[in-house]
Amino acid sequence: MSEIKALAPSGVREPFGRYAHGIEIPAGRRLVQTSGQLGIRPEDSIPEDAYSQAVICFENITKILAESGMAVGDVAHISAFVTDREYFPAYMRARDEFIGEAKRLPSSTLLIVSGFTRAEFKVEVEVLAAAL
Repeated sequence: MSEIKALAPSGVREPFGRYAHGIEIPAGRRLVQTSGQLGIRPEDSIPEDAYSQAVICFENITKILAESGMAVGDVAHISAFVTDREYFPAYMRARDEFIGEAKRLPSSTLLIVSGFTRAEFKVEVEVLAAAL
């Protein structure tokens, strides 16, 4: 069965960070789409800083993927949302730590939004993963 393939067409500017412009998911793969994860701990505490919130988002995503027998290497796409441009570097740091030394980078989208369900949330992250 063929592998998930990162797409990097010539004539398109290099990505701004550690991500691929596109991902090809071959037929026959199982897919997992997570809901948007917020930076809230199981006991309902929410860190004040965007980096800590993003870390919690990725920790939750790791656990969701594990429940389906998947891991970070199976992530095909990351969608993230932050409430202010100033949170971009903190989010990117947490995302790059999550991706680690992956042999294939996922595609990625980051949007600045006006807010979430509670004012203290600064970051939300969801992923699409694919595995055999």
